[in-house]
Amino acid sequence: MAVGSLTTSLKVRYRLTAWWVKVLAVFAASRVVTTALLLHYASIQPQNAWTGASPGYFDFAAIWDGHWYYIIAAVGYPTDLPITDDGHVGESAWAFMPAYPALVRLIMLVTGLGFPVVAVVVSVGFALGAALMLYRLLALVLPGSTSLFAVVLFCFGPLSPIMQVAYAESMHAFFLALALYLLVQRRYWMLVPVITVMALTRPSGLAFALALLLHVLYRWWRDRTGEEVFPWRERVASVVAGLVSAFMGVAWLLVAGLVTGRPSAYLETELAWRAAYIGYEELVPFTPWFRAAQWWADWWHLPSWLLTVVLVLLIVLCAVLLFTGPFRRLGVDIRLWLASYSLYLLAVFFPQSSTFRLLLPLFPGVGALAQPKSPVYRVVLVAACILGQWGWIHIAWWVDGYDWTPP
Repeated sequence: MAVGSLTTSLKVRYRLTAWWVKVLAVFAASRVVTTALLLHYASIQPQNAWTGASPGYFDFAAIWDGHWYYIIAAVGYPTDLPITDDGHVGESAWAFMPAYPALVRLIMLVTGLGFPVVAVVVSVGFALGAALMLYRLLALVLPGSTSLFAVVLFCFGPLSPIMQVAYAESMHAFFLALALYLLVQRRYWMLVPVITVMALTRPSGLAFALALLLHVLYRWWRDRTGEEVFPWRERVASVVAGLVSAFMGVAWLLVAGLVTGRPSAYLETELAWRAAYIGYEELVPFTPWFRAAQWWADWWHLPSWLLTVVLVLLIVLCAVLLFTGPFRRLGVDIRLWLASYSLYLLAVFFPQSSTFRLLLPLFPGVGALAQPKSPVYRVVLVAACILGQWGWIHIAWWVDGYDWTPP
């Protein structure tokens, strides 16, 4: 067969291949790369607080917060909060949502397998589900080839190692992609159970409630201007979904307060993690990033105003990007989520090495990065993603002596 005919035949077969087969192939290839990187770092991992030297893959994948999830899966949540010598609430399992460890616990009971194996299998399974749902979501607004390359960026992205360790991020990514898919299709009643599980997997209920509020206002305005009909049944359903999301955003706070007898148990537990940087302080919304800018400026011996200016410019840049062509092509609903979650992080999160992981729910934005069709651009971008994986594992996951850069 001539080379030209063979090439044509391969192109035809590729076009006829089902979308989910293509996504599965991308996902499998990405896991080979990421697993190889993690195995390399496991082989050179010194003894640490969780494992001995050179642990096996599953033990290496269950360090850091994976140990907290193990504690929850094994014994649940404490009724008494740990109190530090100076009277503050210390770190505890209450900082971690229950859906992921509950599912891992159930599978452990059914299969008899240990936590590290089950936790990794669950994470990888949801990672594949997230990749499939991301394609379905973006295919609603972008061409199939662009959506597939967005999946490539998601699967090979710098944070993709987090999707095959004992963390809840991949489970949350799956339910988030599913929730956005249902939102774009206006299937509001089906959103309710999805939001419920999603908000009990990773903190996201309040951010999604804001996105739904903006969505309802947008549809109401378009109805007023005659651009789109917003039927009353859809108004009711969307408002109910938004109220459920808002409630689920605070539900875990209420549960922690009821079980421990301390109404602020969850909030104080979360604040305990930033105490190592700035001590124990009250949460004042929209100040943590500016507080962190001052702290990091002191750490790097920079003028205190410099990082504050950089932060303000970064916020403005992110806002402007949402109105550029590549992001506008993602549609209003995905952009509303990107804006809402970014605003949520700006309101409550103190940035440090975990910042990269906390940015993962912005992954639908890869649809904007995937739009240029230049082969050189795409190859360079994927190479940069793989290099980013190496950098993230080296900085955040691998434990090098006394390590203050948790993932």
